[in-house]
Amino acid sequence: MTAFKSQVAKAGAALAFAAAVSALSSTASFAFSAEAQQMCTGDAFRLCSDEIPDIPKITACMIKHRAQLSSGCRVVLDRDLAAQRRPSAD
Repeated sequence: MTAFKSQVAKAGAALAFAAAVSALSSTASFAFSAEAQQMCTGDAFRLCSDEIPDIPKITACMIKHRAQLSSGCRVVLDRDLAAQRRPSAD
């Protein structure tokens, strides 16, 4: 029964992370792409679980631990951060 509770807790945390990313992507200055969410969720749990669901803190944590990120996560995170820094052509 303990394993089941652990799985439910992990699933709940994943849903909370997904909901927070979804809400953030439409309102905050830094928006994770769907690809970043997919590629980095495991890294977020592994490296920054204490920060979930606070997206700005997760982002700071992921940047702090950039060297420990999976290669796929590192690529999309770097790309998304660079896109946020570029001035828009409005």
